[in-house]
Amino acid sequence: MSTLSRYIFRQAATTTVMIVLSLTSLVWIALALRQLNLVTAQGQDALAFLKITLLGLPGLMTVIAPVALLIASIQLLNRLSADSELIVMTAAGAKVWAPARPLLVLAVLVSLVVLVFNFIVMPWANRELRDAIIAVRTDLITQVIQPGRFTSPERGLTFHVRDRAHSGELLGLVLNDARDDKQTTTFLADRARIVKQGGETFLLMQTGHILRKATPGEAAQIIAFESYGVDLAQFESKAEQRGLRPRERYLSELLNPAPEDVSTPRARNLIREELHERLSSPLYPLTFVMITIALLGQARTTRQGRGQALVLAFVLATAARVGGLTVTNLISVSPAAIPLVYAVPIGVALLAAAHAHAGMRPRRTNTPWARLAAAVGERLDRVGERWRARRTGPARRTAGAPPRMEVSRR
Repeated sequence: MSTLSRYIFRQAATTTVMIVLSLTSLVWIALALRQLNLVTAQGQDALAFLKITLLGLPGLMTVIAPVALLIASIQLLNRLSADSELIVMTAAGAKVWAPARPLLVLAVLVSLVVLVFNFIVMPWANRELRDAIIAVRTDLITQVIQPGRFTSPERGLTFHVRDRAHSGELLGLVLNDARDDKQTTTFLADRARIVKQGGETFLLMQTGHILRKATPGEAAQIIAFESYGVDLAQFESKAEQRGLRPRERYLSELLNPAPEDVSTPRARNLIREELHERLSSPLYPLTFVMITIALLGQARTTRQGRGQALVLAFVLATAARVGGLTVTNLISVSPAAIPLVYAVPIGVALLAAAHAHAGMRPRRTNTPWARLAAAVGERLDRVGERWRARRTGPARRTAGAPPRMEVSRR
């Protein structure tokens, strides 16, 4: 790149990185406040708290990075215009697309970053987040449950322990599972302990009873046992009990899902939706840059206001992204909306490029239309002068003139 392009690229890249860090910090604070009960109510340490909150960030980077590029591009072009740098560039002979070239290069780099996050980082982070949540729920039984207290990790699920032995064994366990509207199950055990085997975790209860009740008017079923094991995986939420979610899948798993994962049309459409969302989201950094160039890339004087163009650029970029998300959600209903997922960012970018080219190129005055307009204007001026001359006349021109004084010379 030339010196001018390197200057613009460096300024835009620095601003983009700073905005990404700022927005990521704000998002992390929001996630941390939502997960604060891991430390306060569920007794997890700071390491588990940081792990869960940080693993939620990669899924949001695909939205944060393009928005940061949009804000950086708007801020940079506005500053270049306010400092008259765009005017100086144009007066020095720089092409009208000179500010756009480094911004487009930066947009390509941001698109590559979004692509890597979509297909590598985000699926890995979502899988790790799922494992961390399962580990937290396992630790909830072994560490968090305090003797004499009722603990509800989620709605309809309640644990109670009378005491805990020095070996970690739970004494006087009560486990009530009312998450299923059709049946309520209660486990009562004198002793219980956690057993891990083959990557799975079980709750092994000794000497107790199982109470099952289907309807309010029906008598409860009571089953006595000497030893009974319960897989703790069944105490996960329903969203976690099924297979991999679409956002937890890598590219190969989205292209070739297992037959049981696409057994229904709804499941197939959800996987298609996720695949095309990941493929189309890297197009938006280029679209945002083209919108910014079209509205703010032209050199203007300081007397020309740019506030309206700033607001319009941000509004159009937001509308394009919201429109893309809306069309993407339609895939879950009808796969016929797949072409629209790519038509929205590409179409907006092409329209912005056409508008930028038409508004930023020098206007030619030596065209046939320009010569014809000049000739017509000159002819009209001559006709107007003759009409004014006939209307006044020589008598009217001298009627109001002061008398001439004659001076004799000797």
